[in-house]
Amino acid sequence: MEQDEHEVPGVVPITGPVPADAEEPGPVPGPRRGAPTIYDVAKAAGVAPSTVSRTFSRPGRVNSETADRIRKVAAELGYRTNPMARALSTTHTNLIALVVPDITNPVYFEIINGVQDEAAEAGYIVVLVDSRESDRQERDALERALPIVDGIVLGTSRMSDAAIRMIAKQKPMVVINRAVREIPSVVPDNPRGVRRALEHLGGLGHTTVTYLAGPEASWADGMRWRGLREASLELSVHVRRIGPLAPTVAGGVAGAKAWLQAPTTGVIAYNDLVAIGFMRAVQARGVRVPDDVSVVGYDNIFAADLVTPSLTTVATPRRALGSAAVRNLVAQMKGAHPRGGPPVVVPVKLMERSSTAAASAQP
Repeated sequence: MEQDEHEVPGVVPITGPVPADAEEPGPVPGPRRGAPTIYDVAKAAGVAPSTVSRTFSRPGRVNSETADRIRKVAAELGYRTNPMARALSTTHTNLIALVVPDITNPVYFEIINGVQDEAAEAGYIVVLVDSRESDRQERDALERALPIVDGIVLGTSRMSDAAIRMIAKQKPMVVINRAVREIPSVVPDNPRGVRRALEHLGGLGHTTVTYLAGPEASWADGMRWRGLREASLELSVHVRRIGPLAPTVAGGVAGAKAWLQAPTTGVIAYNDLVAIGFMRAVQARGVRVPDDVSVVGYDNIFAADLVTPSLTTVATPRRALGSAAVRNLVAQMKGAHPRGGPPVVVPVKLMERSSTAAASAQP
């Protein structure tokens, strides 16, 4: 019988090429043609093939002495297991998919670190997917990943709620930076964040503020704009919106061009990259920050304290977002019923730096 007819899912020998110039006699490292099969191990260990399979795929179901003997025999024969094949055969891979819209955006660095640290602590490995701000690429990547992951963390998804719920029916899922009905979610306190930004500018005498909006498909952008409108009524600060804009430095440059047509003394940006792009563009046109315009970003990425002037921004606990998401996901994967009620909300904080100052008479 051919070798592939003897293979048992979950326990697969690793074979390798034999060098053409190998000398005989003499050992050749690694298995050669006719590599040992599960049946060879079973015969040498004096057990059934099914016992060998359980030793590698479900060790808790095999007597420890028997399992030790089987592993010793397998090592002597040069038999190896394939972790992925074993995982697929048991429907558990210990892999978690983390999807982010743009891996080059610094806002995701700490989220990724938080997810990885918490996943490693729980015994999982993270598979990182960059959807490049495309809902189609995000959906296609997830469809490919579904068979090999135990759970999914969506970081700032661009997919529709319906598409997210459809995927969540197939694997446990937690969403970061977005609230989706019936799906566990972890979000920063967006209304509080933009209110603190607007309170700060209002306290400095700014009566009209421009919001440089984020991507059209961004849930966080919608929440921030809604929060700004509600806060503006209470604080008597007029707000207007420019966008949607790409959540990048280039997006900030585009926003600056529109702002220059009708400038205001205060600006709140969707994120720090947009804020930085805006400052660069207006400074190149002779506009002084913060003398002529005060700028507030969002997220507190590492570059916020490196630009000139340093950027006042709303700090979001991104590492905590990632950690909380994985803790929730692991609980689901261990059998907990997913909590699809209101999202878990983590607090934010305004970091006051040099990009904001008292309003001037003219922008």
